[in-house]
Amino acid sequence: MRTIAIKMLFGDTAKFYGILLGLAFATLLIAQQSSIFVGLMSRTYALIDETPQADLWVTDPTMLFVDDTKPMQVTALQRVRSVDGVLWAVPLFKGLLVAKLPSGSRQLCDVIGVDDSSLIGAPANMVEGTIGVLRQPDTIIIEMRGAKGRLAQPEDPLQPDGAKRPIRIGEELELNEKRAIIGGIAVTTPTFQAVPTIYTTYSRAIGFSPANRRTLSMILVKADPGVPVEALADRIERETDLAVYTPSEFAWKTIDYWMKQTGIPINFGIAIALGFLVGVAIAGQMFYNFTLDNLKYFGAMKAMGATTARLLGLVALQGMVAGGLGLGLGLGVTSIVGLVIPPEKLAFKMTWHIPVISAAAVIFIVVASSLVSMRRVVKLDPSEVFQG
Repeated sequence: MRTIAIKMLFGDTAKFYGILLGLAFATLLIAQQSSIFVGLMSRTYALIDETPQADLWVTDPTMLFVDDTKPMQVTALQRVRSVDGVLWAVPLFKGLLVAKLPSGSRQLCDVIGVDDSSLIGAPANMVEGTIGVLRQPDTIIIEMRGAKGRLAQPEDPLQPDGAKRPIRIGEELELNEKRAIIGGIAVTTPTFQAVPTIYTTYSRAIGFSPANRRTLSMILVKADPGVPVEALADRIERETDLAVYTPSEFAWKTIDYWMKQTGIPINFGIAIALGFLVGVAIAGQMFYNFTLDNLKYFGAMKAMGATTARLLGLVALQGMVAGGLGLGLGLGVTSIVGLVIPPEKLAFKMTWHIPVISAAAVIFIVVASSLVSMRRVVKLDPSEVFQG
């Protein structure tokens, strides 16, 4: 009888494809919008992921998220270094500066200044040059997306609006009217701010930026071997009155800010809810109509001795098959979209939670549709099959 139920499902081609497309489209909307949302949120703390060497991040207590730089006095670095249990502590500069490009145009850039001696915080994935070039005078490293995108230069200087080429190593920028020579190009994680990222040394970044008494954006800390990171964080907070976070805490603090202070969650939540409602409206209605059209077959089975429980099991089987196929199709299309569209154009990150959430939504749609359909099967009188 299970085979008969599957043949019934596949036999009504129009309704089967309607159910399948409804579930697939609902899965696509739920999974795609969730993946884009997760991708956007992960970009908000990209700098933290790009700096795995640090056990702790020390910031001004009023700092709300990783891009909300509240500069501290330089003396804060020595105070942190003096805390017992600190293996090393290095400064980090982060700020938005306007760069003048070789073509004469200007572009806002995110400048990261790393420790001069250790270069902790510099990008690890270099495609041209090495991080050691930062030890050369006036040298910077730019990331690949910026080199090909907003920092790209016209192939013909006489036609600034014509075809463009990636900016190259050896070309010069101006940051605050100071020369900056491109010495390397790196691949980094896309950030939430859609501006090119420039890496240089801490002292050079201070020189590029406008004069300010407070220049220390953040402090990266490594704990001594055997020292619990949480205990060290409490000790630094207690002795310096600064805010101290583990990388995970800092990332979640950043996510929490964007979740609460912007409309991003609401916008994506509405899209995800619409996807769910589409699944309920289309797939649910189609599955219900499918069951109504096949009541005569269920009635015939019931007249031949099939129990109500057996018939309900057949309806549930049809729902499971349709749901599984629709879920697989929707997730497959979502994955293809995420692979085909470049990361710089689409923030996409599908974690294992998203297929689980999509599966739960599809199961709910299928179960709800099946329950409504089952009511007609339960009330079915076998004699109706033979009437007329």
